[in-house]
Amino acid sequence: MKAYLFPGQGSQHIGMGKALYDHSAEARQLFEKANQILDMELTQLMFEGSEEALKETLIAQSAIFVCSTIVATLAHLTPPMAVAGHSLGEISALVTAQVITFEEGLQLVATRSKAMQACCKLIPGTMAAVIGLGDQLVQNICAAITAEIVVAANYNCPGQLVISGTQAGVAQASQALIQAGALKVIPLKVAGAFHSPLMKNAQKAFKSALDAITFATAICPVYQNVTGLPVTDPETIKQQLLEQLVSPIYWTATINQMEKDGITEYIECGPGHVLQKLVRKINPTAKVSSLMVG
Repeated sequence: MKAYLFPGQGSQHIGMGKALYDHSAEARQLFEKANQILDMELTQLMFEGSEEALKETLIAQSAIFVCSTIVATLAHLTPPMAVAGHSLGEISALVTAQVITFEEGLQLVATRSKAMQACCKLIPGTMAAVIGLGDQLVQNICAAITAEIVVAANYNCPGQLVISGTQAGVAQASQALIQAGALKVIPLKVAGAFHSPLMKNAQKAFKSALDAITFATAICPVYQNVTGLPVTDPETIKQQLLEQLVSPIYWTATINQMEKDGITEYIECGPGHVLQKLVRKINPTAKVSSLMVG
C-alpha cells in the first residue's frame, strides 16, 4: 500500500517547479492561477528570486503548497490509499484527498502564513533541532524552564526533535540540552516559534478562513499531525488543522501508525527530500521515492 507525503516549510529552493512549468500546460495553468489568487508573481519569485525572499513565510508556504499540489495533480493520484503532510504540507494533502480544492487550499495557506507572520512580529521566537536525545528528556528540560516559553514542537524521527519558543527560552533550553548530552542543537532559520503557544493569535484569522470553506469527506485516510491518526471526517479534519498551529507535529507517530495500517511505500510529493529521509530513519525497511524532479 502506498502513502503520499507532502513537505512543509523549509523544503523550498530557487528554481523549484520550473521544469513543471516549462513542460506541462496543465501545470502552467495552475501556476498562473496561483499568481492570480495571491495577486503576486509567485512563479517569478520561485524560479528567479532570491533565497532571502523565498524564506519569507507567505512566499515559502505558498510556493511549497503550489509545487506539491501540482505534482500530485499531474500524477493523477486517484484514489490515493493514504495521505499525510508535515505542518503546511497537511493542507496540500487535503487537496489530494479531495477535502478542499486547489483554490481553497491556496487561500488557506495565504491566510495561515500571514497570520503566522504577524505572530512572529508580535513576539519574536525561534526553533532548534535537537539531535541525539530521547523525547522524554527533551520534554522534561523544556518544562523545567518556566520564566520563558519553550516546548517540543516537531517529533520528526527517533533522535531528532525540534523545540520552539521565545528566543531566550530556546537559548536556555539549548544550553541545558547540550549539558544533558545532546549530540547537536542546531538553530533553525525560521521566522518564529511555529507549533508553540506563541502562535495562539494566528488561530483567530485562520479559523475564520476555515469556517468560510465547506470541507468534504476525505476519499482516503488523512493522517493528521496533532494525533498521528487517520481521519476522514471533515469537521474533525478542520478542527485538528486549526489545533496544529499551536500543537506539536507527531511525525514519528504518523509514520508508525501508517506502518501498522499496512502502508509499505511512501511517495513524497513536492520539493526536497526531507520527508523521505525522515521515513527512512523511522522505518528503515520502507520503500521511499519522490514524484518531483527539480
